[in-house]
Amino acid sequence: MMEKCKLIKVESPEKGAERFFELIKEELEHNRLHVLGLATGSTMIPVYKKLTESELDFSDVTTFNLDEYVGLPASSPNSYAYFMNDHLFNKKAFKETNIPDGMAADLEEECKRYEQALQDAKLDIQLLGVGENGHIAFNEPGTPKDSVTHVATLTESTLGVNSQYFENDEKIPNTALTMGIASIMSAKKLVLLAFGEKKRPAITKVLEGKIDPDWTITYLLEHDDVTIITDLKF
Repeated sequence: MMEKCKLIKVESPEKGAERFFELIKEELEHNRLHVLGLATGSTMIPVYKKLTESELDFSDVTTFNLDEYVGLPASSPNSYAYFMNDHLFNKKAFKETNIPDGMAADLEEECKRYEQALQDAKLDIQLLGVGENGHIAFNEPGTPKDSVTHVATLTESTLGVNSQYFENDEKIPNTALTMGIASIMSAKKLVLLAFGEKKRPAITKVLEGKIDPDWTITYLLEHDDVTIITDLKF
């Protein structure tokens, strides 16, 4: 199943950011990028730095983020809305940006609204990171393949890893709104970045070439156009 999955090996996260930049530049030049799915986390910081320092024009590009914590306003430094504004949106102009509203009064309705917007827009490229337990977005182990945007309960593993990023003693929420597996798989092209030894188990599972519901990253094997950019040596 690995024949549709392209593995690009780089020397460092910065080199990985450069490879992603070149990919995005090419798609823009060929008028193939109008809707871009974005991700958050430390893996993405060099990527967004590269984009903001470039001359690339995103004024015709609409973005959709993978996820957002429930109960955190956009003004919270720990929210993904804040992260995106800080690292990208305040520095680069886009046609439109979309992030799930973790403060919505009706979370189920917000999930339906977001999923519908996603399907109407049709993702050209979805950028992905991967959790140490193999989750993509907040699709924790065991998330069904046909899942769409939903309220996810975070595992102890994820809470433990992500709590290190929380400032001001704000408690990390144990739920989040997230695109589902099917939402992600609807994108025409998937690009996953994985840097550092902590990501080795997840990438190893993909390289084994078998779907394992306990490692949601392995669902990417069923997509027709996947690129993995990593500094891991195999």
